[in-house]
Amino acid sequence: MQFGLSIPHRGPLANPEAIRAIAESAEALGFDVLTISDHIVVPRTIASTYPYSPDGGWSGGVDGACFEQISLLNYVAGITKRARLLTSIMVIPHREPIFTAKALATADQLSGGRVELGIGTGWMREEFDLLKTQPFAERGAVTDEYIQAFKVLWREDNPSFDGKYVQFHDIFFQPKPLQPGGPKIWVGGESGRALRRLATLGDVWYPIGGGNPKAPLDTLASYDAALAKLRQAAEQAGRDPAEIALAYSAMFHSAKDRSNAAGERMLMTGSADARQADAAALAERGVSTMVVNVAAGTVEGALAKQQAFAEEVMRPLK
Repeated sequence: MQFGLSIPHRGPLANPEAIRAIAESAEALGFDVLTISDHIVVPRTIASTYPYSPDGGWSGGVDGACFEQISLLNYVAGITKRARLLTSIMVIPHREPIFTAKALATADQLSGGRVELGIGTGWMREEFDLLKTQPFAERGAVTDEYIQAFKVLWREDNPSFDGKYVQFHDIFFQPKPLQPGGPKIWVGGESGRALRRLATLGDVWYPIGGGNPKAPLDTLASYDAALAKLRQAAEQAGRDPAEIALAYSAMFHSAKDRSNAAGERMLMTGSADARQADAAALAERGVSTMVVNVAAGTVEGALAKQQAFAEEVMRPLK
């Protein structure tokens, strides 16, 4: 199994020196994936419901400071050599699709083919309104069409596309991504719509464990149930489920036991032995990449958490 961690894009460690220290340490310790989050502008007043908290509140808008995702990805690419660079996730409708496809192709070229595209449809209506995007209510259809357009731009010598939201023809689109066909598409989400999107357009399933109260995926039983739905969605789309790689975001990873709403221990919490067993059990189910939360409020704290996870859980499994 490969392991990843998140690069700060907001908060006290969202500065060049801290990001460099965290990224360089992660590579030296053997982490395989570095993830970068996405917000462009944060409204001061948010009425939208955040899907990954029990009460629908979001704690990320205290001062609104956040780095732009693609710019940060390119900075991290320049200070690393080996780690994969995953947008986790990119809110696809936020950016004009031809520009986004070009920016990602450029990043893939300059990073040596290390970009992975984690995608989502977004949840904050207020941010959509500020960015003058396609209608918020149509964000699922917009996401699907933009991804289709990306693939045409990345793969065809004379690309053309005539959709509801995207149109282009008679253009050059060079250079293509270094990776043949473009970056792999990681689909976040646990809903039926997200699983259908994955089955038709995606390469990797990337759910958040313990985040969504409607689909917590914080125990092996709940993960197994969701995995069965994924396989059913793939088969209904005429696709072999084995073609879809599996990843897992352990948002609530902790060295202390944490209990879910039903009082059960959450996956990837507790002792080193318990977390090793959880990761091994997920690997048996086909999970090939796990992203763990080892964030902290200081650089020293973040590096210590990285080191502890690498020694206690990651290295024994590798």
